[in-house]
Amino acid sequence: MSVVLQHNENGGAHEEHHEHKQTFIEKYIFSYDHKMISKQYLITGLIMGIIGIMMSVLFRIQLAWPGESFWIFDALLGKFSKDGVMDPSMYLALVTIHGTIMVFFVLTAGLSGTFSNLLIPLQIGARDMASGFLNMVSYWLFFISCAIMLSSLFVEAGPASAGWTIYPPLSALPQAIGGSGMGMTLWLISMAFFIASQIIAGLNYIVTVLNLRTKGMSMTRLPLTVWALFVTAIIGLVSFPVLLSAALLLIMDRSFGTSFFLSDIYIQGEVLAHQGGSPVLFEHLFWFLGHPEVYIVILPAMGLVSEIMATNARKPIFGYRAMIASILAIAFLSTIVWGHHMFVSGMNPFLGSVFTFTTLLIAIPSAVKAFNWITTLWKGNLQMNPAMLFSIGFVSTFITGGLTGIILGDSTLDINVHDTYFVVAHFHLVMGISAIYGLLAGVYHWFPKMFGRMMNKNLGYVHFWITAIGAYGVFFPMHFVGLAGLPRRYYSNTAFPYFDDLADVNVLITIFAIIAAAVQVVFLWNFFYSIFYGKKATQNPWNATTLEWTTPVEHLHGNWPGELPVVYRWPYDYSKMDKDEKDYVIAGQDFVPQNVPIRDNEEETMH
Repeated sequence: MSVVLQHNENGGAHEEHHEHKQTFIEKYIFSYDHKMISKQYLITGLIMGIIGIMMSVLFRIQLAWPGESFWIFDALLGKFSKDGVMDPSMYLALVTIHGTIMVFFVLTAGLSGTFSNLLIPLQIGARDMASGFLNMVSYWLFFISCAIMLSSLFVEAGPASAGWTIYPPLSALPQAIGGSGMGMTLWLISMAFFIASQIIAGLNYIVTVLNLRTKGMSMTRLPLTVWALFVTAIIGLVSFPVLLSAALLLIMDRSFGTSFFLSDIYIQGEVLAHQGGSPVLFEHLFWFLGHPEVYIVILPAMGLVSEIMATNARKPIFGYRAMIASILAIAFLSTIVWGHHMFVSGMNPFLGSVFTFTTLLIAIPSAVKAFNWITTLWKGNLQMNPAMLFSIGFVSTFITGGLTGIILGDSTLDINVHDTYFVVAHFHLVMGISAIYGLLAGVYHWFPKMFGRMMNKNLGYVHFWITAIGAYGVFFPMHFVGLAGLPRRYYSNTAFPYFDDLADVNVLITIFAIIAAAVQVVFLWNFFYSIFYGKKATQNPWNATTLEWTTPVEHLHGNWPGELPVVYRWPYDYSKMDKDEKDYVIAGQDFVPQNVPIRDNEEETMH
């Protein structure tokens, strides 16, 4: 039986039941159900993540043991490996595609796509997204984008090799290197599909939050997850079209003889007919998306972590309104700091000081969030399950990675370490590892809601501890080799005797990278095994207060049978005592769901 939702004139919805059994294709492939689409995003993101991690292991092996022969290079790289030695052009390609996959396909679509789809309708009390059709279209555009990006790995000259930032002129001249040819064209086409997917999805998320909240669900009763996902969608709508414009102009430079980003170029003694363009213009366009992109990646993780911490600390989130204000402040400030990526581009020193000021300013709302998480944990009745461990790990990496951002945000300090491994260490910790921790925490926490079963807790503990040790083992030493001047993206550093003393550190980093990558097999086994054979979940396994845990364990399209729930309170009534401070509001129960009316023996929480 399927459920067709019809909205009435008051903005509500009622169900019409039709005896129609969905086919496999209707239910699992071209589904309109937000819960199924969230699973599609998650599993596609996980597959892309596996590919991205494998690429990082390959180029880490090359960095640790340059020039040595490895059978795995011959097995995976084909003609780009000769006698087990990686071709330098393939090293650049692996770095480029690894960065693209992890930033866009895993941490943007995989994280935001999964949890926006799963949680927005469930936590606001809606039957589904505003448009199920557009929701489905957004996923399939993302899937097509992934397929095109992966197909670029198999073109004869190799995939894009200009770094994930694809700076011209390298990316604008097809004849520059092998990776500037068809592989670069496929990269640009893939990103055009990806941006279309994100814009359609973002519009859907925004309209859903604004228009489909259930009765009583005011904006100040929204869980922080919904606030974070809602603001993330707004940032995406503002910034992604700018990258699309940059990609279109770059395609025109590559294929139609224009000169937006090219001027006075010589290749092998030949003077090309380009003049008047500026590669720095591309940097402006790219980073106007590129820096808000950091927060498109991290804000959803912040929202998930806030929710999971409150639930597992059995305490209300500390500073609910301050958390919302900090999300809004981060969203605004993220659009006026892009120039700190360009301190060495020759910009006016005064302009550099402006970008330094706005960059350091964004540390304030970020610090507010960090202090609030720590205060939420303080004296809480902590439930140390895998989701909680990854949430605490998120706070750790966000703080340690964020501290180095103060150095990189200062133009005079940044110039000394720009394009070294110090930058790699900073953004992998503050954005990459932190966002992955948020994603993993969300998977462990909402897995029962997605699949109706529980993941194995003990395997989750193994996964967290080895991942945490491996992540710090990889990125902490990079700060020191970066301060020593080791440049990033170099195929080998053996030509520079100055760096010989750092060779052993590169080996250490690579060993930790291999360990951290290998332990993800534990997670994948736990994830896919638990989908089919995990312990069956109860309706509310974490004793949480938000609306998604009031829906039946068995999924139905429409989420709630019968009437939609009515909301009477904010989402963090944990360990709330009655007026006399003698017992919990609901005797013997340390949480009050949002759909429970305010009782005579309690005062409404002021948040």
